[in-house]
This record gives sequence, structure tokens and C-alpha cells, in this order.
Amino acid sequence: MSAKFRTLDDVDVKGKRVLLRVDLNVPMDNGRVTDATRLDRVAPTITEISDKGGKVILLAHFGRPKGRDAKDSLKPVAEALSKVVQKPVAFADDCIGEPAATAVAALSDGDILCLENTRFHKEEEKNDPAFVAELAKLGDIWVSDAFSAAHRAHASTEGLGHKLPAYAGRTMQAELDALEKALGSPTKPVIAIIGGAKVSTKIDLLENLVTKVDALVIGGGMANTFLHAQGVAVGKSLAEKDLAPTAVRIMEKAEAANCAIILPVDATVAYHFAANAPSHAYGLDAIPAEGMILDVGPQSVARVHAAIDDAATLVWNGPLGAFEMQPFDRGTVAAAKHAAERTKAKKLISIAGGGDTVAALNQAHVAGDFTYVSTAGGAFLEWMEGKPLPGVEVLRIK
Repeated sequence: MSAKFRTLDDVDVKGKRVLLRVDLNVPMDNGRVTDATRLDRVAPTITEISDKGGKVILLAHFGRPKGRDAKDSLKPVAEALSKVVQKPVAFADDCIGEPAATAVAALSDGDILCLENTRFHKEEEKNDPAFVAELAKLGDIWVSDAFSAAHRAHASTEGLGHKLPAYAGRTMQAELDALEKALGSPTKPVIAIIGGAKVSTKIDLLENLVTKVDALVIGGGMANTFLHAQGVAVGKSLAEKDLAPTAVRIMEKAEAANCAIILPVDATVAYHFAANAPSHAYGLDAIPAEGMILDVGPQSVARVHAAIDDAATLVWNGPLGAFEMQPFDRGTVAAAKHAAERTKAKKLISIAGGGDTVAALNQAHVAGDFTYVSTAGGAFLEWMEGKPLPGVEVLRIK
């Protein structure tokens, strides 16, 4: 896959000013980073460029500021990053203009500098050519290591790729390789597990997947919409009943594409949406009128396990039930553990992504056992929907 893109293997960074776009949008509490996962992910690229004598100039956004706002400064993140990479990380209090130019001019080979939040300038999100040119003055080459921002055509995520020689960093490269294994040229048969609350947020995703995979497991609140479309009484469960025609259309498209749709055959039902609410498993013909489906039932879990056993490649986005609350995490956790076991046994390539999905895999303590777990959220979803990502397309070898 990497052969389709320019990577760090294609450039000698020694002595070069490397504008490196990274994702430093980490959770913070009182000026402290509470989850350093994204810092850990970009560390190898930063370290490699630094060790090879490149001048590392980090570009990143933080939050959604409207203009300059001290609470969205990257300064505390740069300090946390310096501990992760175990090297000093200098900081400039703007990403363009005199403060940035002075800080860049002071760099020696191998030094690391973090520029202030690119979104302090409204021109960043507009991909303004003059702003792109100001950023480009600071570097000799541009390296993108922020797949999570690749669905945005912003100045630092896409615009720079048209002004400077452009390369994928190691995190971006790993993500693109994983995605190629998942849907680009996967080992078949391929199964997708798609869960979450609403069909409305994943119509494009489902329509694309039924043409790409051999079987599609639908879980979570979304499954209730499909069950309702088939005439199942789902009681007081979350269901977008007005989307029944959409669900039928997706099922017809799946049938035409020879993709098996796997829906729940039983459900774990409670009368209150609360942790540890009394619950019971029911067949689909017996869902109580006052009940809410909050997880798949044991027979459905067995069906999901069987589908995973039949697959060579698994793509997963979204939980099978209200996994944030026990005991309604059981279906998701059981399926995650089963997929992890198959992966460890070298019988499955497993690719997962999306915020809730990562949280669910962490809850099951199996994220490290999957072939690849993407932390990219929106970009991962748009890629699964079959949409070209501007920040990826600009790296392609033409």
C-alpha cells in the first residue's frame, strides 16, 4: 500500500526544515494531558526525523478556538510531548510571522519545535492560499502524520502538500497500510461489525460496505431500526422508525451484492436505561411493549462469533449495545474478546476504529490484540464510506 504514497523512505531529511503535521488534540484537565495515546502514536515519526538530523517543526490544532485563546494553547501539550519523546521540545507562540520565523531560524539539526495552534488563525480552516504560503516559508518539506485530520482540506492538513514536497509520516503510513488490508485489497471473506445508536449517521457507511464485504453484522440501536423495518415490535427501544424505508433499501442492496446481513435474533431487555437495571433476554417475537433493547442476547452473540470464525478479515466500527453500562456491555465485550483470540491465533486480520469502538475494545482489554486500532474517528468513518480524503490524496504518487 505504501508504494502508492510518498513516505519518509523517499527523502533524506538531514539538514532540512521538516514541517510535520501531527494530531496533538489530546484530552486535558487543568493544563495536564490525561490521555497521551496520540502523543505516543506520533513519537516514532518525530524521533526518526530528529535522529536523522532533520529540524522538526510541529504543526497541530487544538480544540475549536474562535481566534487566539490561551486555554487552547499547545504549550502544555508540547511540554508533555517532550517527556514522551525524551527530547527537548521548543515552543513558538505563533505558527506564522516573526515569532515562528525566529524560532525556526534558531533550530539546529535534530532539534524539535512546536508551533502554536494553527486554528488561532481562521485562514487555517479556510485553506487560505496566503496562509498556506506563510506556513510554507518555514519549511523545506511537509510530512503529514495526522490521518485523523486527513478528511479536512485545511491549510496544514492539505494545502501545504501543494506547496512543498509531501510525504506520509510513519503513523499515517501504518494507517494507510491497515486500511488497505481492511477494504482496499483484503484477504476474503471480509466481515464488518457496525454498531452504534443511529442509522442516520451511518447510511453512507452501510451503503458502501454492503458492496465491499461478504457479511455485515448490525448491532446497537441501529439494529432496532432494521428489526422494525422487518416488522419486529421493538417496544420502547431506541429506533429511527422513519428510516425503515432506508433500512429496507440497504437490505435490498446487500442482497443484490451477495452480502449477508446479520441482525440480532434475541435481545437483552430492561425497563430503565440505567447501569445494572434488571434485565432479561427475550426472543424477537416476545419483546415486551414497555421494554428497551439495550444489548444483543446470547444467541445473537453466538451468531456473531460464528460469523467472525468464517471471516479472514474483520472491520469493526461501533458497539453492539449500550456498552457504557453494565451488564449491557456483555455482547460487545464477548465479540471483542472472540475477535482478539482469532487474531492472536493468526486466523483473522482485525481492523477497528471510531471513538466508541476504541473505548469498547479498551474496556474488554483487547485493543492491543487487534491487528490495528485507528484513533482517527471522523477520518476513519469517511474512509469506510468510500470517500476520498483530501489529506491522503495529496500524498499519492501521481
